[in-house]
Amino acid sequence: MTFKASVLTLYPEMFPGGLGLSLAGRALEVGTWSLEAIQIRDFASDRHHTVDDTPAGGGAGMVMRADVLAKAIDHTSPAGDPRPRLLMSPRGKPLTQARVRELAGGPGAVIVCGRFEGVDQRLIEARGLEEVSIGDFILSGGEPAALVLLDAVVRLLPGVMGNAVSGEEESFENGLLEHPHYTRPQEFEGRPIPDVLVSGNHKKIAAWRRAESEKLTRERRPDLLPAQPLAK
Repeated sequence: MTFKASVLTLYPEMFPGGLGLSLAGRALEVGTWSLEAIQIRDFASDRHHTVDDTPAGGGAGMVMRADVLAKAIDHTSPAGDPRPRLLMSPRGKPLTQARVRELAGGPGAVIVCGRFEGVDQRLIEARGLEEVSIGDFILSGGEPAALVLLDAVVRLLPGVMGNAVSGEEESFENGLLEHPHYTRPQEFEGRPIPDVLVSGNHKKIAAWRRAESEKLTRERRPDLLPAQPLAK
């Protein structure tokens, strides 16, 4: 099954961007996943292709119109389309590795990229959009966030990573931040590789990595720890 991504945007030229390179790009070429970038303005009815209007109640900025976006979504995702409809939004639920895995296991996604002050709430409700955030910060639009989400998902599709096991110990996969990594040379500017990593004792190496993951998580993301049974 091919993962099909449809992105609704005012800037389709931003896609595939970096997703056309490296692992994601090769997977795109061979058909492991597909991507279409759809110009929202094509669904506006006036000669100026207007997609926004002033906010009801007053205030700064503009709001994306519900009627135009509805036409774009209905064209892209007609009745019966099983793909989730996502809206990249700073007020959405934080994107997690667990949600990324859910998406990677599905048929694809329809991703709406907001601009201006936001999207008419009636459209969000009427079309069942799931608001998704990639962090507590503001971007100029949803396009960079959509690229981030797709990069996270595509790398988990079957066959994209050369070694599927390589993703199993990464940050957030087991609820902890990832342990430090080392490689040759044996010594760099007076800093040697930790002895345990060259000991050949796989049990001790695994224990060291777990301990280092817990240490980093405790220092940098203590909010992740309560649900994690720590090593004794």
